[in-house]
Amino acid sequence: MSMQVCCLSFRQPYAGLVLDGVKTVESRWRPLLVPLENQTLAVHIAQRDWEGEEWREVLSGTLGMNRAQIQAFLESGERFGRGVVAGLVDVGRTWLCPTSPQEEELQQLEQSAILIGLQEKYLTHLSNPRWLKQPLSARGGRDLWTVEIPTELLP
Repeated sequence: MSMQVCCLSFRQPYAGLVLDGVKTVESRWRPLLVPLENQTLAVHIAQRDWEGEEWREVLSGTLGMNRAQIQAFLESGERFGRGVVAGLVDVGRTWLCPTSPQEEELQQLEQSAILIGLQEKYLTHLSNPRWLKQPLSARGGRDLWTVEIPTELLP
């Protein structure tokens, strides 16, 4: 038996940060995750890394993590390698970040998204992250695609 779910590819370190519960807001230029509100999304770990170091600035600056803590999260995110479906997360509400949010609100959103420059992006709340028992090898895709996860891999 298996479970069929929509899947989205995340670059590292964001895939691991989502599955470890550090990143609780996903940002996109379009409302990609709106149809999945109140559903489960499979998290695929892309082969490529995120281009840029904003995530490191948010983790070390705003969230106050030291190098050892950041390294531990990076290692945790690599536990299954790349090119695999590694876990599941529940999708919440999606909203458009305003052009000029209050500074305090923007800082909170940046902490949750582990990213800066969220104005005019679509933000989606993510919750209940869980790693699969074992990775499921899968080729990534653009946007959303469907994946069959064998029940024996489910947490």
